[in-house]
Amino acid sequence: MSEKLKYERPIITKITAGVTDKFGMQSKMPIITAIDNIPVEKLIKDYGSPSFILSEKTIKKTFNDAKRAFTTRYPNVQFAWSYKTNYMNAVCRIFHKEGSWAEVVSGFEYDKALRNGVAGNKIIFNGPDKSKEDLIKATENGSYIHIDHFDELYDLLSIAETTEKRPKVAIRVNMDTGIYPQWDRFGFNYENGEAWNALNRILISKKLDLVGLHTHIGTYMMTPTPYAVAASKLAELAVRLDRKFNHKIKYIDMGGGFASKNTLKGAYLPGKDTCPTFDEYAEAISDALINSELDPNEMPTLFLETGRALIDDAGYIIGSVLANKRLANGRRSMIIDTGVNMLFTSFWYEHEIYPAKEFSSHAEDTTIYGPLCMNIDVIRSAVKFPLLQKGDHYVIKRIGAYNMTQWMQFITLRPKIVLIDTEGNTHIIRENETNESMTALEKVPNYLN
Repeated sequence: MSEKLKYERPIITKITAGVTDKFGMQSKMPIITAIDNIPVEKLIKDYGSPSFILSEKTIKKTFNDAKRAFTTRYPNVQFAWSYKTNYMNAVCRIFHKEGSWAEVVSGFEYDKALRNGVAGNKIIFNGPDKSKEDLIKATENGSYIHIDHFDELYDLLSIAETTEKRPKVAIRVNMDTGIYPQWDRFGFNYENGEAWNALNRILISKKLDLVGLHTHIGTYMMTPTPYAVAASKLAELAVRLDRKFNHKIKYIDMGGGFASKNTLKGAYLPGKDTCPTFDEYAEAISDALINSELDPNEMPTLFLETGRALIDDAGYIIGSVLANKRLANGRRSMIIDTGVNMLFTSFWYEHEIYPAKEFSSHAEDTTIYGPLCMNIDVIRSAVKFPLLQKGDHYVIKRIGAYNMTQWMQFITLRPKIVLIDTEGNTHIIRENETNESMTALEKVPNYLN
């Protein structure tokens, strides 16, 4: 006996026959039934709802697209994986196997990189919070320390008196590249002379090995032009060092900040249509360096700390619908089992969410909520979406960056993270939390027992 069809209330929808809307979009939403040829239904059955899924095939393809874009335009390029973007050990090791160094911004991340087998001389140590112990460890390991402020510089000058190895350092430079707001919280400012002052102090001290210049001009940069401005200014500093001190730096580090294809909240067009390509970023940066006054016979290595643009496309959340409701204004709402505690980037992006199976052609404006008892738990405030029933499955794509490092255990326990390797095999790379794992660090005073 066939299963009884579910009732769907009638909906009046305006039909525009034969013509797409002004964005050229289809009227019917596509579906995602499988990730790397593994059915979503099977993944949910095997690993639970919700689950994070990562595609190794996508990680490698994206990385090699970026690598090709830069290495075909510049003679010497080195990527360094940004640990804060996604520091699951399995993810970091994929990038390291592909040739990436490690870029870290804390003692915790530094130790993580060492445990992932990264040699000390292939770790870039950024950030404003490096303890003296961190700086000593990084010095002894031969890591590249990017100085963020004068207090850190003075600490390193003091440490250099007591360590056998000389600290290998660069400075982080912030500057006006024509974008707003200007990122000037980190590093030494170019325009007010702080950066030049720091460089002079380092070389005059003769206690530190100045090996590089670093900048990170912003995040989710939707135009490559500011990178050209930044690269030109770093090149100018390098030329001035060569002229004054006869000192050539070994690398210029352009940081990260490349946009992924996600759509920012409030954007008029989808991110996949407006996001610059790796080729466009590479063209802007390489043009600026090659056409500068840097010695063409000793061009510095170009370091890149790209994170978001390399991992976002590889990440998915799969899960289930919990309920449907009508709001006071008549709008339909849908509650799913993924909340903002696990999808932190939903505060920034209009995440793409898709049904995981065929559905009715009826769709209407819908607000999609997570399961948390918080009014801010909104995954999509307004999206044209078909009617999914309780228990139906969905897929949210392009969530590989920052969600697995910024997620919170709040009200619900965090789920499994699953990696699909290049052969189509699945691996749990982080187990789901349990009450036992969450309370393992708690201590209850005896009088409350």
